[in-house]
Amino acid sequence: MKDLDIVEVLRHTRHDWLNRLQLIKGNLDLNKIDRVKEIINEIVIESQQESKLSNLKMPMFASLLLKSNWDNHNFQLEFEVLSDTDSKKINDDLLTNWTKSLFLSLNKAIEVFAENHLSITIDPQINETRFFFDFSGIIIKRELIEQFLAESKGPELVHEIKEFTDNELALEVSMPFLKKG
Repeated sequence: MKDLDIVEVLRHTRHDWLNRLQLIKGNLDLNKIDRVKEIINEIVIESQQESKLSNLKMPMFASLLLKSNWDNHNFQLEFEVLSDTDSKKINDDLLTNWTKSLFLSLNKAIEVFAENHLSITIDPQINETRFFFDFSGIIIKRELIEQFLAESKGPELVHEIKEFTDNELALEVSMPFLKKG
């Protein structure tokens, strides 16, 4: 993924907001007030999640997720942060690079024009942060994902496969907090 400068980030953000406003305006023109309320609710929830993610002590990972749907992935990404509590630092660089590699593996392993969806749930705990990666879609090259997972094990980033079929991949990843010092 390329590094985006502030102008490009603003361009993407403006484009996203214009699309949302057009969706609201179109539904207002059709007098679909309930749908307008749903859209606004979705925007509020998404903004709250973006705020929670931005407040975690993992700026590189947050940036990766926030910009992910602007890249040409073969899947749509959504994320949820389960807790508002103040999280402790983890190895942001390791997590971000691992996640980038997962994205690359998924892109190569899934059907390009299918409805592919990746959901990431972030759950800060007492001694670690847990991440749940749930993919649904069409996996056509399982061996690429299996190879990535086999090569990406380590003491700082522990992952466990919860489910792996041709249509689903569920991973739980745990990362301990960094010790102060």
